[in-house]
Amino acid sequence: MNKHNSLTLMAALLLGGLGTAGAQTVNLRILETTDLHTNALGYDYYQDKPTGEYGFEYTATLIKQAREEKRNTVLYDNGDLIQGTPLGDYVAKVKPLEAGQVHPMHAAMGLLKYDAANLGNHEFNYGLPFINQVVGAAPMPVVSANVYLEDGDGNPANDKNAFTPYVIQRKLMYDTYGRPYYINVGMIGLLPPQIMQWDKANLAGKVTTRDIVETARKFVPEMKARGADVIVAVAHSGITADYQPGQENVATELTKVDGIDVVLSGHSHQVFPGPIYKDIPGANIENGTINGKPVVMAGFWGSDLGIVDLTLERRGNNWNVVSGKAAVRPIWDKAAKKNLVTPDPAIAAAVKAAHEGTLAYVRGKVADLVTPINSYWALVQDDPSVQLVSNAQVAYVKAALAGTPYKDLPVLSAAAPFKAGGRNGASYYTDIPAGTLAIKNVADLYVYPNTVQAVEVTGAQLQEWLERSAGQFNQIDPKKTEPQPLVNDSFPTYNFDVIDGVTYEIDVSQPSRYDKDAKLANPDAHRIKNLMYAGKPIDPNQKFVVATNNYRASGGGKFPGLDGKNIVLESPDETRQALIAYFTQQKTINPTADGNWKLTPIPGATLLYVSSPNAQKFAPAGATLLKTRDDGFAEYTIKF
Repeated sequence: MNKHNSLTLMAALLLGGLGTAGAQTVNLRILETTDLHTNALGYDYYQDKPTGEYGFEYTATLIKQAREEKRNTVLYDNGDLIQGTPLGDYVAKVKPLEAGQVHPMHAAMGLLKYDAANLGNHEFNYGLPFINQVVGAAPMPVVSANVYLEDGDGNPANDKNAFTPYVIQRKLMYDTYGRPYYINVGMIGLLPPQIMQWDKANLAGKVTTRDIVETARKFVPEMKARGADVIVAVAHSGITADYQPGQENVATELTKVDGIDVVLSGHSHQVFPGPIYKDIPGANIENGTINGKPVVMAGFWGSDLGIVDLTLERRGNNWNVVSGKAAVRPIWDKAAKKNLVTPDPAIAAAVKAAHEGTLAYVRGKVADLVTPINSYWALVQDDPSVQLVSNAQVAYVKAALAGTPYKDLPVLSAAAPFKAGGRNGASYYTDIPAGTLAIKNVADLYVYPNTVQAVEVTGAQLQEWLERSAGQFNQIDPKKTEPQPLVNDSFPTYNFDVIDGVTYEIDVSQPSRYDKDAKLANPDAHRIKNLMYAGKPIDPNQKFVVATNNYRASGGGKFPGLDGKNIVLESPDETRQALIAYFTQQKTINPTADGNWKLTPIPGATLLYVSSPNAQKFAPAGATLLKTRDDGFAEYTIKF
């Protein structure tokens, strides 16, 4: 800017500050990405092929378009950025970032000049040293307000934040007459306090967390006192109707906090405004508001861009938000199955080295695969994709416990079908062809960087574990003849633990014993029938070791009897490494399920099951394709 232009801008700012004729109104656009999970590109590393259904390279085009439409914009990311695909594993574990090296996701985002970013829960999967390294090299401020350093003195009053809790950025903006003003935009970052359970091995004794809403009420007045004109709560937290202190998903409650003008939500991999939230008290889906405040949740993996448009008016020396609306823009037309925008080539260039390194890594051979593996029917019957994980976990835990006091206890295994459609779409299934089993296929079977752990439980606790898992299903009325949806879509498939080493049935004519919050809702209900070990009814007092992962063992999913206190093995090895070692030792893999569980037949009932259209090729007896839907899923009926 030359001297003349500098003087002109200074004069205009002085005039704006003195109050010129005409209303002083500023339109501000806030943009959100969330839950990118290292999907820089529209590339499926598990299938080793491009896809247009997701990818930041597409979202980047939407960001540029949205900025062209409005003069005043800010751009935030809402976390779960650095974990989720083999690319994330590659730069964290395989070829770790060097000191000061910018993470590939940040390299891509730096091209878009993000104003700030929040941390999500999955940022902590690789441990504190790695996240501190990534944050230290980030091209934008990275914040999180409710994570504190653990000082061990038992006095929360003197605890210090582990990360910068918020930022207040002085932004040059222009009003509707083109006059410039400086407006202070505050952004506070928040994440689920449950990271202390989910990543206990990485975080215990190092940090602690506080309630999201309590934290907001602490810092928002401070931000106001420091001059924030607008306050945006960027919360890696979902949208629910109710609120309890310490809760994971509290975006709705944040709209009730005085001083917060906008809530950017995430974590749930959903879209707001969207029809699934129409019954949330105070929600206006048309305007994208909850309790009168704009709220947006921009899907996942770059599927959508969140947009909040605010109108600010100046009253005296203060700027106030007088109205706001929220909307999302998708990159993919689900009905027409085509992209709505073209990818930004600069993103691919920014991550080229990491992408090519990831491809070389995931294509490495592990073993030979005799028959295909898929997860299309994993919620209906015992499935080889889950069985293989259990086999590897049992082998690992038995070897690890040899020579310990637990060596003579029966070793069972709990594993879940991670990729089974649901909120992640019709392409989110494991589908591995026969031939070479590569590392990419192992990551397809087990998508999370969990570590192997094992817990000691009784037969009675095992029953309750399975009862909680059986919340995956809706209750089926035996008297109805029309098709009834089998799967409870609000129950994450990663919480549908199949326990191998015992046999049992799941009677879905019974109500679920536990509700969505894992509270005992129907004490007299028992969906788990004929639970047996070694061909005999299980002894409620018998002790077992169950191989599982750090998430479940430390309380993830709120399973009864699992709170981190009965862990007997805390391995540093990732489950995927255990799988690779097992498959390498086997050399040839012929995946079969042992059929240790089944749904109890309900004569006369017809079940409605949603899966991929590809599932038709592997349909079990009694299953019939009903139709293929516009969203890409297919509906099947199943009769016993």
